[in-house]
Amino acid sequence: MDLLEAISPIDGRYRRYSEALSEIFSERGLIKSRLRVEGEYLLSLSEHQQIGTRAFSAQERELVRGLYDISIADAGIVKAIEVKGYKDIKATNHDVKAIEYFMKEKLKGTSLEDSVEWIHFALTSEDVNNIAYGLMLSEGLGKVMLPAIQKLYDSVEELAQKYRNVPMLARTHGQAASPTTFGKEFKVFSSRIGRQLEQLEHFELLVKLNGATGNYDAHMAAYPEVDWITFTQEFVERFNEQRVITLKPNLKPNFITTQIEPHDSYVELFDTLRRLNTILIGFTQDMWRYISDDWITQRPVEGEVGSSTMPHKVNPIDFENSEGNLGLANALLSYFSSKLPISRLQRDLSDSTVERNFGVAMAHSLIGYGSLQKGLGKIGVNERRVLEELENHPEVIAEAIQTVLRREGVAMPYEQLSKLTRGRRVTLGDFRQFIGGLDVADAIKKELLMITPTNYIGLACDLVEHF
Repeated sequence: MDLLEAISPIDGRYRRYSEALSEIFSERGLIKSRLRVEGEYLLSLSEHQQIGTRAFSAQERELVRGLYDISIADAGIVKAIEVKGYKDIKATNHDVKAIEYFMKEKLKGTSLEDSVEWIHFALTSEDVNNIAYGLMLSEGLGKVMLPAIQKLYDSVEELAQKYRNVPMLARTHGQAASPTTFGKEFKVFSSRIGRQLEQLEHFELLVKLNGATGNYDAHMAAYPEVDWITFTQEFVERFNEQRVITLKPNLKPNFITTQIEPHDSYVELFDTLRRLNTILIGFTQDMWRYISDDWITQRPVEGEVGSSTMPHKVNPIDFENSEGNLGLANALLSYFSSKLPISRLQRDLSDSTVERNFGVAMAHSLIGYGSLQKGLGKIGVNERRVLEELENHPEVIAEAIQTVLRREGVAMPYEQLSKLTRGRRVTLGDFRQFIGGLDVADAIKKELLMITPTNYIGLACDLVEHF
């Protein structure tokens, strides 16, 4: 299929941005993760002295692990076993059973042919699936998503430090408010992004390996003397030990489940991602407004067309694209969170098709991060315009003046300043006249006259530098 024929823009228009997730969350990626779970389980059985499998040689262990790096052709065989049959294997109409039969087919004629019936021993398909999805989410987050989020955090933090001393007019309720600095407002977002990033870096995903209804029934029927609890702990931990990515969530066994792991930890992960995306949507909208007000300028890209009819346009398309993709991602993440914790009685299959869309939500998020990163790389603060706008609103120092007057015990200072400024255009000259008429010491008048819109920024600079 040509990219131009794709229904989803993720696999078409935006393929070059989301391709890193394809290897992990595609059908082939799911098959690969399932093979890894089945293979490592077979190896774990062979290592246990109380279980009837024989010990495997080093070459045999490599033979099993060689199945994980599955080619497109072999993935096609797995799919054929599921939907139409392959050689003498009838169609299973069951994707996990197809994995089992594929492994048996591949090991036929090898020294492991005597051990193929230990594949999928005592397991239910959800034992394989939930760990496979845990591995996919862990790898996708650690290998692709977290580095992109970290890069975004670094860019916003760099802007915070660069512009920490640039005073700007704040707006609350869309109206002129007490001044801040541009760096401080960038810092608000870098701080919020950093907090979600930290939570993602230390995340744990729960998985299960306890049979058809979560009680190890088949395991205990075959080997009642085996400590299956410890076996499960060690089996899950081997995936954490095998990982090569530092920033990657651990898997942790959940021993109290039905046939399925309840997905609560998935939901916690998706809620964190959704929260992060919501923060970024707010950031993109603020950036859009700053660009609209000419407080932030965009560097034009050679050859890029801003408008098909208006030659002068440099549109904030990267921020708009980011907002749209993050919104799409959040729609899916919200649905995951509301759907996945619910399963009728001990199991229904309605979660299966939903889980297959994890990569879609991740991809829209990743595209959003990339667009935002691209937009941030083309901007600069228009310091002249920002300063001009701030100086056009001297009324913002009314707060400072009435606060100092409160300190000095002057009666009704708020009301006096309100009468002077509310609903009126005022100048610094109006303030000088007001201060000159106050019944306060000359030192206090001098202190008040020193207050200007550009220096009334409190600890904004220090907050950026120290936190």
